[in-house]
Amino acid sequence: MKTSDTGHNMNNVVDLFTRKTFSDLHNERFIRLAPELDGLEMLYSNDSNSEKLYSLKILCWGLRANGDVVGLVPWLNDIVPCPDLADPLNGHWEGYYDPGIDEVFFEAPIHKVIELETAAEYYEVECESGEDLIQELPDTIGTHAVLRSDNSKQLILVEVISWCLHFDGNIFAMITDPTKVKSTPVLPGDECLYEAQSSESFLYFFQHQIANKIKAEDPEALAAFSLLVDGLT
Repeated sequence: MKTSDTGHNMNNVVDLFTRKTFSDLHNERFIRLAPELDGLEMLYSNDSNSEKLYSLKILCWGLRANGDVVGLVPWLNDIVPCPDLADPLNGHWEGYYDPGIDEVFFEAPIHKVIELETAAEYYEVECESGEDLIQELPDTIGTHAVLRSDNSKQLILVEVISWCLHFDGNIFAMITDPTKVKSTPVLPGDECLYEAQSSESFLYFFQHQIANKIKAEDPEALAAFSLLVDGLT
């Protein structure tokens, strides 16, 4: 995948939030995604129960411009690389997990590395803007987005249909605008889809297990849901 050279020295410019140079951030952007189709998971722990490990299904694997390959999961209000998970309250990355063979590992599977590197070389593209679309993957883990309704008194759960990778490396969840649906089922690439994270009403991501409990009005799930959303509002 080709990128344009701006002619500027980005090695001396530091991002205030990440404390990394813009050159480092540019090299860490994602240039290709591959869906996780074998049920591999991310393991994480949190400070409230440090002796227990939790698991979350991996959405996909991402190839960075610097050659690194990492798993990606919807987390809080963004999609994040598993090794970057370092939230004292909500979670620390502890590794990857294959439930089929009960094995923990810490590097991306070699077959995913080969798949991503081969695809990135084959689908070499030229883009004029960082917002240009590179890929759109269907959501395979039942991710839901939590939206605030227009009157701000209700919260809405919406299924994520797909995930879009842009040339600048940003990844967006695509959700349905029900007023623009012309045919069903709604599939990736449909004109009724829009970017969840770009919406002012977007709050949070949930995987389907929690979303289903919330829909069924499970008391514990509703209580946890309220606490988490209150922290984002």
